[in-house]
Amino acid sequence: EVQLVESGGGLVQAGGSLRLSCAASGFTFDDYNIGWFRQAPGKEREGVSYISGSDGATYYEDSVKGRFTISSDNAKSTVYLQMNSLRPEDTAVYYCAAVESELVVVPHHLYDYWGQGTQVTVSS
Repeated sequence: EVQLVESGGGLVQAGGSLRLSCAASGFTFDDYNIGWFRQAPGKEREGVSYISGSDGATYYEDSVKGRFTISSDNAKSTVYLQMNSLRPEDTAVYYCAAVESELVVVPHHLYDYWGQGTQVTVSS
């Protein structure tokens, strides 16, 4: 059974940091790219950052560039999202998802597997 389990969310003050984890199981981790997405209340889901399972290439959306860092521990089949300098507008449910692709950035609807999400709340 394929599973993606996010953890690490919580409540933090503006300027603070959180590290999210995405633990994967049930598929060959190295064959898949992992993406982090988020959805705030009343807003559409948006991409945050992505990492290639094969070569570790990464990509960041402009909204988080310079503040967030995505990394992968293939031995643990886990992807992390280190979030620094958090802002109230980063408040959302954060999801990780997996897709088998040679491209690092892939349209959301093509992702094969999704986690259940973890809430991140940044207070001002």
